[in-house]
Amino acid sequence: MARPAWLGELLVLLLFAASLDQVALATEVQPPVTNLSVSVENLCTIVWTWSPPEGASPNCSLRYFSHFDDQQDKKIAPETRRKKELPLNEKICLQVGSQCSTNESEKPSPLVKKCISPPEGDPESAVTELQCIWHNLSYMKCSWLPGKNTSPDTNYTLYYWYSSLGKSLQCENIHREGQHIGCSFKLTKVESNYEHHNIQIMVKDNAGKIRPSYKIVSFTSNVKPGPPHIKHLFLKNGALFVQWKNPQNFSSRCLSYEVEVNSTQTDSYNSNSLEGASCFISPGVLANTVYTVRVRVKTNKLCFDDNDLWSNWSEALSIGKEPNSTFYTTMLLIIPVFVAVVIIILLFYLKRLKIIIFPPIPDPGKIFKEMFGDQNDDTLHWKKYDIYEKQSKEETDSVVLIENLKKAAP
Repeated sequence: MARPAWLGELLVLLLFAASLDQVALATEVQPPVTNLSVSVENLCTIVWTWSPPEGASPNCSLRYFSHFDDQQDKKIAPETRRKKELPLNEKICLQVGSQCSTNESEKPSPLVKKCISPPEGDPESAVTELQCIWHNLSYMKCSWLPGKNTSPDTNYTLYYWYSSLGKSLQCENIHREGQHIGCSFKLTKVESNYEHHNIQIMVKDNAGKIRPSYKIVSFTSNVKPGPPHIKHLFLKNGALFVQWKNPQNFSSRCLSYEVEVNSTQTDSYNSNSLEGASCFISPGVLANTVYTVRVRVKTNKLCFDDNDLWSNWSEALSIGKEPNSTFYTTMLLIIPVFVAVVIIILLFYLKRLKIIIFPPIPDPGKIFKEMFGDQNDDTLHWKKYDIYEKQSKEETDSVVLIENLKKAAP
């Protein structure tokens, strides 16, 4: 039996009307949400809650659009609450609006804003450089520096919380390390999916005179493994073989390795970023050489955040054969003697060479002294003789003159 033509037209009209209703709902701006409030759970888990808008269309499947003041972490969901782990060191605001679909292009209702203020107190009194490191997945150690406007005798307290704890716990092991203050507490793998969780940290003082400081630490960041242990070290077929045991609580695929090899005859070298291995082979081993090996590890991106926190070095082990000590002792004795002999010969040769190249210049004074020094006595004798001879001649002349005068007198 054929359907009447008007029945088909009626169905088309109904579908068209339904589509118009959907378009109208999509373009219709919904009323804002009501009773938006904010609270804090644990140490720094912020919870916003709200009520559906009043006067919303009954045909609208309400969805709620929310984001923080910096337009980050946008979310569209049907729940009337939102929870977020954030450090409470600054003012945090959330804006919420309602809409009829999950389409981000749809214009939401007017946004309602609710903020949570930072903790009370002087910002300069809050601790600085607060950092936490998870050592070998066994314990966490946090350290910080006192704030500028803080008394030296301030007694600090550290609280921590994560999802496996019913309530926040206090760290009892407060200690000082130079200018830094620290506290460590036991922390093991608390859940199988711990990589999706964080640990919340708060540091304040007992008297409430400083401003509290907060920090969120991911279980996959700031992880420092313990040092590995070298199990086997041997030489075979001209190669060096190293095998080690991973630190506890870590599998090989989650670690990267660095092997350092030092020898007595060559420079040291490192083999970086050996992924998922627990052994190392170094070819080209030299004879009469001692090799010293040590290993360290860090987490990789397969299981953790790659944060370059290397473990301490393993205990160094050595293998190889020292060169003949008698030969070295003999050389140590012969070389200084040989060098001394060479220096003496060289000095003698240089002295002779100096005489040849720069002969000595004679002293004229010595020459004249040698020429006339032996004749001084004869010259004096000659001078005395001349004087005596002159006197004798004068006396003779005087006698002759007197004799002549006598003869001439009558």
